[in-house]
Amino acid sequence: MTAIHIVSSANRHLYETTLDSYFRIRHDVFAKERGWKAVERSDERDIDAFDRDDTIHLIAMDGDRVVGGQRLVPTTTPHMLSEIFADLAAVKGIPVGPTIWEASRYFVVRERRSGRTDATMLAGVQEFGVDEGITHYSAVIETWWLPRLHEAGFVVRPLGLPTLIENQWAIAAEVEVRQSSRDRARALGGIGGSVLVRRGLKVPLIGEVAHVT
Repeated sequence: MTAIHIVSSANRHLYETTLDSYFRIRHDVFAKERGWKAVERSDERDIDAFDRDDTIHLIAMDGDRVVGGQRLVPTTTPHMLSEIFADLAAVKGIPVGPTIWEASRYFVVRERRSGRTDATMLAGVQEFGVDEGITHYSAVIETWWLPRLHEAGFVVRPLGLPTLIENQWAIAAEVEVRQSSRDRARALGGIGGSVLVRRGLKVPLIGEVAHVT
């Protein structure tokens, strides 16, 4: 069964081999498969300035195998939307605050994209937010994601107009963290309860818990 492992600076020593695989798969997905020239690296590991000590990685694992992932960065520090894609939030502005985290580098390996793993990842992102007192995620997403997120019960607010990036129409958006969204994503994947694994981590990890229904 797929589970979402929370990896931070506090427990990354338990996941060194996993993280190496995670960064290599990210490179395969974004640099090779999707053709993003900006993330190409000679060592074939997708690591950039936003993979820092304060970054949290949600890594989907089936046993010891990495099958998906999501990167979370606090918006109170430099992040992709503030440093690279600020123009995408020209209408509503860039959301910033201790309860707002940026989500980026979402992926599911190719052979798992039509199954339960995607729903598990979406449920895990919402569950982590609920548990940690996060109220919103900011993100730059391709527009084709919008109906999928709506189906999963996510409440999404565009921050600007669509822009063509790497030959895909994309928008900056703010996504609400809600228990109802978590529960809808769980129902979509036939998931009965928590999907998160916290090896060596306290609860909450990053802030006060403030559940949003």
